[in-house]
Amino acid sequence: MTTRLGRRAMAGAAALLPAAAFIRSAQAQSANESTFDRIRRTKTLRIAALPGELPYFQKDLASGEWSGACIDMAKDIAKVFDAQVTYVESTYGNSVLDLQSNKVDLAFALNPTPQRALSIGFTHPMIVHPFGCVARKGLDPNTWDDLNKPEIRVVYDIGSLHETAAKRYCPKAELTGYKTRDDCTLALQSGRADAHILAAILGLSAIGKNPALGSYHLLTGPLVALPSCLGIQREPDPRFADVVNAWIDYNRGTSQIREWLLDGLAKFGVSREQIPTTLTF
Repeated sequence: MTTRLGRRAMAGAAALLPAAAFIRSAQAQSANESTFDRIRRTKTLRIAALPGELPYFQKDLASGEWSGACIDMAKDIAKVFDAQVTYVESTYGNSVLDLQSNKVDLAFALNPTPQRALSIGFTHPMIVHPFGCVARKGLDPNTWDDLNKPEIRVVYDIGSLHETAAKRYCPKAELTGYKTRDDCTLALQSGRADAHILAAILGLSAIGKNPALGSYHLLTGPLVALPSCLGIQREPDPRFADVVNAWIDYNRGTSQIREWLLDGLAKFGVSREQIPTTLTF
């Protein structure tokens, strides 16, 4: 009896071996599947979506619907692959980790810092993003030197490129760092700050949300501008990066990316008349 059961069990296990081997093979294939092949297979483009990051992203809490400039861009990229967009809620910092852990295929509006480039790849620039400030009413700075004075109170969000720019170009000003951009806005609103260092799109969005803040000013002497790219996974297969880069070059060349950004700003209260004439994307 024991011998018969043992033989039957062994035979059953042997029969299961091909199935188990197939599952392991499929799992290994899935793990090694390129982004290009996965999107073509699943018809799904996964993007990091950042709630409240206007004009790039906005989520309607009632309906759950996403809108914004980067949502429009993502949908247009998905069309190339005949795919749909899936949203993974994230932050700028976490979107880098989401790419590393294969949770998303694209992360929008990232500056390609050397530290980030150690772990993820970057596309061609989506835009070249100039820096400036939201200044209180009555202050009309045009250059960094206009802010680089002991009596000027400058704020920035800690750990950002805004902090880097403020410390490099306004070292003589009274500098204060806050945990978030919203904290900086509150400091400006309450009269505890004279200027809030922000990249152009973010600065214009801040004014769109709160017109009483003041005006946005591009700063020169020098003009500080950094590329804003799409983050992608590092992988040996270049086809996905090639397609997205071709999409970027085409849509920048036709000024379509600029239109998506302007439309995104308009949705959140920024008219085209409020945009500095010297601002180009």
